[in-house]
Amino acid sequence: MATPIASNFTRLTSADLLKFKRFLIENVGRSMEGEQLQSGDRSEFMKQRLQEVYVQTRVSLPDDIRKQIFDDIIDELTGFGPIQPLLDDPDISEVMVNGPKKVFIEKNGRLTKSAVTFEDDDHVLRIIDRIILPLGRRVDADTPTVDARLPDGSRVNAVIRPVSIDGPCITIRKFKKDKLSIQQLINYGSLTQNMGEFIRACVLAHLNIVISGGTGSGKTTLLNVLSGFIPEEERIVTIEDAAELQLQQDHVLRMETKVPNTDGKGAVSIRDLVRNSLRMRPDRIVVGECRGGEALDMLQAMNTGHDGSLTTLHANTPRDALSRLETMVLMSGMDLPLKVVRQQISSAVDLIIQQTRLKDGSRKVTAITEVVGMEGDIVVLTDIFKFEQIGVGENGKILGELKPTGIRPIFSPRLEAAGFKLGAEIFMTPSSLGSSHRR
Repeated sequence: MATPIASNFTRLTSADLLKFKRFLIENVGRSMEGEQLQSGDRSEFMKQRLQEVYVQTRVSLPDDIRKQIFDDIIDELTGFGPIQPLLDDPDISEVMVNGPKKVFIEKNGRLTKSAVTFEDDDHVLRIIDRIILPLGRRVDADTPTVDARLPDGSRVNAVIRPVSIDGPCITIRKFKKDKLSIQQLINYGSLTQNMGEFIRACVLAHLNIVISGGTGSGKTTLLNVLSGFIPEEERIVTIEDAAELQLQQDHVLRMETKVPNTDGKGAVSIRDLVRNSLRMRPDRIVVGECRGGEALDMLQAMNTGHDGSLTTLHANTPRDALSRLETMVLMSGMDLPLKVVRQQISSAVDLIIQQTRLKDGSRKVTAITEVVGMEGDIVVLTDIFKFEQIGVGENGKILGELKPTGIRPIFSPRLEAAGFKLGAEIFMTPSSLGSSHRR
């Protein structure tokens, strides 16, 4: 085997090291072709083979440089290249590749630029292909965007040229291996004990709930928590673009959309799956996110006996969530008068939970709002709980309070019929409680 570069490491430039790394990757990769090994055995065999190829080159690198190159090569051959260490870091929640030289991360709620880089656009494209090919998905000039997921359930979106002007981009929302509990959200300050007790009662009483929030606000995390309240004996159908819900119940049917084949046929949309789920005798329908015309099918399901359905959508306030629902219903292609659409929404949706990512990076439930009904052409909303910001503290930390508005929901009899007689203290403001005690 020929040595690709001079053996005196003191003269090696970064270009030499990159050339050397590519040489090792090529030779180790070639030696692994046709090897039928389990994943653990394959990794060990690869490390052994890498050491053998390195020794044969007669190149002597300092231990720290050699270890870094070896780690990079293992990540390249067994993982997802330069971003693998970021995916392995439990404190990083999101990885964003904005081209080969700009990789950003979200860590503990803060966005920062990482030191990680790719070699070039082709290197990013190779990692995209490694992610999507096992899932039967594709990305090319005709279909330059793709949604996928990693083996651990992390959600991936990739965009390439010509849509992505500055080169291929990857956005990875990491999958949390440990499902959060309602108590953990309470401990984090995302909601209060009373709010948690109220939400649990609403889920068990089969209220239809929409979780509203912006991108990265924690909607799916909250949906996971709410789904954990569903009784074990109920039949649950989950519908997602990329499966990431972590339901612990035994009787769960998980369905995922399918992209069209190379002929543009065979696609299965969220709307197709929602319609199909109605034939599967579900006790609950859980849609990961409503984005289009499937909202009409979801509302019709909620209105025809499938109580207790859960979904999320993108909106910044509960009122915006209603507008978004209206828009999505109109996207279904049905020529419905706006008043009829609003009547469908008001009779189907019982509760909107607003999830927000605040400016300091924290995530909170900022409103729990009842959909009361119609007054004329307007859907009436009533806030049951609300977050009130009172200022900004040190390091930009948002200061505020989650508290009840003092209004008891109109659907309280439904909660009581389901066995939940919630005390007045859950819905009363601190000032009201104080005055009631004085009386």
